Amino acid sequence: MERDFIRKVYGLFREGVAVRYGMIDTLRQQYPVALRCRVLDVSESGFHAWNTRPPCEREQKNARLVIEILVAHQRTRETCSVKRLHSELVNQGVQITAYRVRALRKKLNLRCKQKCKFKVTTDSTHHLPFAPNILKREFAVSAPGKAWVSDTPIVRPSF
Repeated sequence: MERDFIRKVYGLFREGVAVRYGMIDTLRQQYPVALRCRVLDVSESGFHAWNTRPPCEREQKNARLVIEILVAHQRTRETCSVKRLHSELVNQGVQITAYRVRALRKKLNLRCKQKCKFKVTTDSTHHLPFAPNILKREFAVSAPGKAWVSDTPIVRPSF
């Protein structure tokens, strides 16, 4: 039993105490508390104190800010950078720094959508012949339905 637990938590020995407490709490159903604390080299009383302690003020504020950041990120269609997202939040009255926005976005793994590079789809430098001019600029026709013409205007995209 102890050997199985050591295999699961082997990489946590170099982590901080809070991470080890979190792992002890995660594996609460599978192993007894005394075994988990002994293997991870923490005291049982320390674990119980950590487990019953309310979250600190910064963690509570981060939880509120995470919600604000997610809402703003969705509202801007996931296109805003840290700078623009920060200014968006400040305009709403949220007190937050750009560095904190960056850190929370990184923690949430949020990224802004990148614009794709404009892809040129026509080659106007070719030497192929153009469509022949059948009407030869004679627009007066003898009967209706003899000549049909159309125009393809060049519309510049507004990006």
